[in-house]
Amino acid sequence: MFLRKLRIERIDATGAAHLCPIAQLDNFAMRNFTNDAVFDDTLPIADGLLEVGTRVPINRLSAAMQDWFRRKSYLAPTDHLRVTELSSSHPLRS
Repeated sequence: MFLRKLRIERIDATGAAHLCPIAQLDNFAMRNFTNDAVFDDTLPIADGLLEVGTRVPINRLSAAMQDWFRRKSYLAPTDHLRVTELSSSHPLRS
């Protein structure tokens, strides 16, 4: 079910990347705020690392996460999220 790995990073105003804490990823994954079942196929596994199912559209996930993170004040107004799909041989880097 969770065949894809995504790196989730907060990009600050200087352009520096920071792995999103697992607590924030878990908060998004456990909250069905969109009423969209497609996001049920998400599983936070570490800081900056989210496993997702094949039916999860990355562009919709990224937009929904960024919106949620802003509403929870996890992102400053000048920050944004970067969601990158990792290949199976690509390690998570901080």
